[in-house]
Amino acid sequence: MTYAFEVAVRAEAALGEGPTWDADAQRLIWIDILGSRVHTYDPVSGRRTVLATEQHVGAAKPRAGGGLVVNLRDGVGLYGPDGESSRASDGSGGPDGFRWLHREVVPGRRANDAAVAPDGALWVGTMRYDEAPGGGTLSRIAPDGTVETVLDDVAVSNGTGWSPDGRLMYYIDSPTRRIDVFDFDGQRATGRRQLAVIGEGDGFPDGLTVDADGCVWVALWDGGAVRRYTPDGKLDRVVELPVTRPTACAFGGADLADLYITTARTGLEAPHPLAGSVLVVPGAGKGLPQPAFAG
Repeated sequence: MTYAFEVAVRAEAALGEGPTWDADAQRLIWIDILGSRVHTYDPVSGRRTVLATEQHVGAAKPRAGGGLVVNLRDGVGLYGPDGESSRASDGSGGPDGFRWLHREVVPGRRANDAAVAPDGALWVGTMRYDEAPGGGTLSRIAPDGTVETVLDDVAVSNGTGWSPDGRLMYYIDSPTRRIDVFDFDGQRATGRRQLAVIGEGDGFPDGLTVDADGCVWVALWDGGAVRRYTPDGKLDRVVELPVTRPTACAFGGADLADLYITTARTGLEAPHPLAGSVLVVPGAGKGLPQPAFAG
């Protein structure tokens, strides 16, 4: 199957990441981690917004009551519905509409990918700037801010997602080249095992999304492609891209049929002109509605 991509947002993001479809607002949320920016894009009107944060931002997801939850370098914070045009502060709150939900300062460590589970909890990843093995974590943050560390020995915590019935959780620690799967009981992930392995020379698995068929779509950093794996780990589709560093993917649009793909320029001596842009593959499949953070 051949896929044709379009340019949704032409940009030069250093490390574009975390595309998320905000169903209530009918817009795409995405971030530039190293640029400390949260972007939104309305594909109907073309309207774009930018929120500047004072720290590197690993993920931004919609909240059930409006606003955003953000995974920042020093923890997880909240923006209210009226605070999205303001900058984050280092305080616990203030007129800019930002407050910390959970703060944990670890020198040399930053936030990375995050995802909202079916119960509305936020699963957040961290990593060291030097990508040292064992320097990152995966944690579950309940709507009230209660934190449980699920994994404390990862290198680059990345894609996380759930099967349509919520009984499986998929997860990527990029340097392992593995896509792993856990049993999921609604709150806890157990029984970690391998779903698929990305071969040397094919890049590293980065962000992922799960479609309505229960298949896992994975962006391949340094692989120039997005792959789809069936629930039994079989590779059955490949979306070839002109950029070498796609970072993550998510379904969006009114019918959740369009696959949005974020990309990066960082570390490339001669990046492709579209590196750092958001690409879209219209009609690539059928996505799942994504829950908002319940906090």
